[in-house]
Amino acid sequence: MSETHPAPPAFEARGFGGGAPDNGAAPDLSARAAALDAADDLAELRARFTLPEGLVYLDGNSLGALPATVAATTADVVTRQWGEQLIRSWSDGTWWTAPERIGDRIAPLIGAAPGQTVVGDSTSVNLFKALVGAARLAAPGRTKLLVDAATFPTDGYIAASAARMTGLTLVPVDIPADIPADPADAAGVFGPDTAVVLLNHVDYRTGRLHDLPALTAAARAAGAVIIWDLCHSAGALPVDLDAHGVDLAVGCTYKYLNGGPGSPAFLYIAARHQRDFDSPLPGWNGHAEPFAMTPGYTPAEGAVRGRVGTPDILSMLALEAALDAWDGVTVESVRAKSLALTDFFLECVAAYVPAGVVEPVTPAPHAERGSQVSLRTENASAVMGELIARGVVGDFRAPDVLRFGFTPLYVRFTDVERAARTLGHIFG
Repeated sequence: MSETHPAPPAFEARGFGGGAPDNGAAPDLSARAAALDAADDLAELRARFTLPEGLVYLDGNSLGALPATVAATTADVVTRQWGEQLIRSWSDGTWWTAPERIGDRIAPLIGAAPGQTVVGDSTSVNLFKALVGAARLAAPGRTKLLVDAATFPTDGYIAASAARMTGLTLVPVDIPADIPADPADAAGVFGPDTAVVLLNHVDYRTGRLHDLPALTAAARAAGAVIIWDLCHSAGALPVDLDAHGVDLAVGCTYKYLNGGPGSPAFLYIAARHQRDFDSPLPGWNGHAEPFAMTPGYTPAEGAVRGRVGTPDILSMLALEAALDAWDGVTVESVRAKSLALTDFFLECVAAYVPAGVVEPVTPAPHAERGSQVSLRTENASAVMGELIARGVVGDFRAPDVLRFGFTPLYVRFTDVERAARTLGHIFG
């Protein structure tokens, strides 16, 4: 998201930064970056994207780059499918089945079997469906809706509204770094009165990766229904929703999935919940017989009941074309490169940026790191503005955080080295 948000809570401060800019490490780091790119099995994937020459783009955690196939596909949708076939594209073409068809293309990237993921609407709308649907799935008598205290603001807004509508009490909680080995011992987080839990897989400010397997197990052991927001992890790292027994999940497609600005989000409904999932938005597109136009609502079978109104076909089919960039690519290989890129960036920043000028707020352990690095510094807004002016695009979060997102499908190690070197020049 590109909005400016309220000041984040205090981060764990760790001194960071090494020698002066362009110190003796510079030639070695530059040469190493070139060597890492030469050995990178994913390097050829960059050609699947359209990127401005000379630009270092490290803001894929807000808006992914343009996949090369999207422009031609969008032109065909507009000129032929809409312009020539007109309404026949609903019945004779690929429009009607797009939400579940594209959902099944996303499914392997989030560890889901087919038939559980549907694409459409925004993340916020899908989150509302999931929250109210989860409250209706929860055991009777439970009273609390737990939400990560550091959640993305919109998630908090939607959760508060859903709590009011369903009679639950919204409770912000601090997610611990360590979950007990026995999920039943996690009473300090989830209790017998917990109905629904909403968590972000990766914290949008800090890049902290939450322990999805352990937290899911703990929530389910407590009898709660758990929802994961995957906006900052889908397409960046393995999620494995089915393997870990996640109940519901939502996520956007314009970040690491590169679907384009405002591209439709996805909703995951585990197969075991689909029969009982009661959407608070029972639109005609989710009806068992959408063209019967009956006065009563009967939900469709499966995840299709997560559909609401007429799909946004232009954005939907642009997203479908964008997913071609994933052909032959595994999420595991992307995760391996992501960790290598972020490790190398931290190393380069330590070499190029004067000591004490920046502090990392992204956890160092791989198990706790998403695919971004956040650095805390004074005058962060002005620093990011200067970086962008020099051809290195990241973003800023108030009051003092520089965010850099690493999309392994197109980010190179030479990009990483240049970004850190440019940051060092600014502080030099």
